[in-house]
Amino acid sequence: MKPEIELSIVMPCLNEAETLETCIKKAQRAIDRHAISAEIVIADNGSTDGSQDIARQNGARVIDIKEKGYGSALRGGISAAQGKYVVMGDADDSYDFGEVFRFVEKLRLGYDLVMGCRLPKGGGTIMPGAMPLKHRLLGNPVLSCIGQVFFKSPMTDFHCGLRGFSKAAFETMELHTTGMEFASEMVIKATLLKLRMAEIPITLHPDGRSRPPHLRSWRDGWRHLRFMLMYSPRWLFFFPGMLFLAIGALVFVRLMMGPIFIGTIGLESNTLLVAGMSILIGFQMISFYLFAKVFAITEGFLPEDLKIDTFLRVFPLEVGILIGIVFFCLGAGLMAQAVTLWGQTGYGELAYLVKLKKVVPAIIFLLLSCQIIFSSFFLSILRLHRK
Repeated sequence: MKPEIELSIVMPCLNEAETLETCIKKAQRAIDRHAISAEIVIADNGSTDGSQDIARQNGARVIDIKEKGYGSALRGGISAAQGKYVVMGDADDSYDFGEVFRFVEKLRLGYDLVMGCRLPKGGGTIMPGAMPLKHRLLGNPVLSCIGQVFFKSPMTDFHCGLRGFSKAAFETMELHTTGMEFASEMVIKATLLKLRMAEIPITLHPDGRSRPPHLRSWRDGWRHLRFMLMYSPRWLFFFPGMLFLAIGALVFVRLMMGPIFIGTIGLESNTLLVAGMSILIGFQMISFYLFAKVFAITEGFLPEDLKIDTFLRVFPLEVGILIGIVFFCLGAGLMAQAVTLWGQTGYGELAYLVKLKKVVPAIIFLLLSCQIIFSSFFLSILRLHRK
C-alpha cells in the first residue's frame, strides 16, 4: 500500500533552469533530514528553457499549467498536490527550502496557514541585494499595512512567497486570482474565514537568476492594491460615501437656515447645490457598497456578513420602495410649492428664498427617491438564488 503523502512542496516555474535544481535539492535534503513523507511538485507555466526536464531528472513531479500567471500556476500545482499539507515557494533560490520543516511543525499543531515573514518588523531578515529598496521601504510595508487595516489581518508580510497551509484550508479558501495578487487573496480569504494563522520569521536571499524577475513593481503593486480595494467595499465605497453624505447633509441643513459667512466669504445657493451633490454622491457610494457586498457574498467571494443580513431583513424591497415614495412625495410637494410661488410672480424671476428652500431640496429629494427605489430593486435582483 502506497504511504500517505504528508507534504507537497509546490514551486511555480517559468524558465527557472538556472536555479530550479538548487531549490529541488534543498527541499529534498530537508525532506530526508526530517523523514517527511513528501513530494516536490513543479507547476510549470510554459517554460522554454528545459526547466521541466531538470525537474524530472531531480525527482520532482511536473504539472503543466497552460493558463498564464503566478496565481494560475500555483492554483494548478496546489490542486494537483497529493499532500495533506502544502508549502509553496518561488523557484528562484531566494527562499531557503531547507526551512520547510518549520512550516510543517506549525501545520501539525493545527494551523491552517503559516506565513513566512521577510520584514524586520516581524523578525525577518532581508539580505543585501535581496529586495529592491522601493519594495523594502514602500511596496511590501505599505501594502501589508493596508491589508492589516482593511481586513484586520494579523500577518506582518502579506506578500511573502514562502508559506504553508493545509490542503483542506486551500480548498476552503476557493482562490480565484491568476496573477501576483494571488498572494494577497490567500491571506485576505484566510483572515475573512477566520482560519488559524501563524507567522515564521525567515531570511530572504538574493535570487540566483541572471535574467530580470517576472515581478513588475508598479504594475503588480497596483494589482495588489486594486484587489484589496475590491475585496473591501467598506473602504472603497462605504467610508468615503459616509463622509460625502455626512458633510453634504450638515452643510445642506445649515444653509437651509440661512447663508454662512466665513470672514468676507459668503456661502449661499451655489454652495447649497454642491452640498446636494455631495449628498447624492455619498448615497450612491453607499449603494455601491451594498451592491458589491451582496454580489461578493452571493458569488462566494466573501463570507456571510451578519450586519448585511440584518440590514436586508430590516429594509427589504418593499420598505425601500416605501421610503423612496416618501422622498418622492416630499420632493414633489416642494416642487409644487415652488411652481405655485413662481406662478404668483407671473412666471418671472423667483425670489432667492424660493430658490434656496424649495427648488434645490425638491430636486435632491426627487433624485434620492429614484436612487432609493431602483437601488432596492437592484439589491433584490442580486440576492436572487443562483444555480
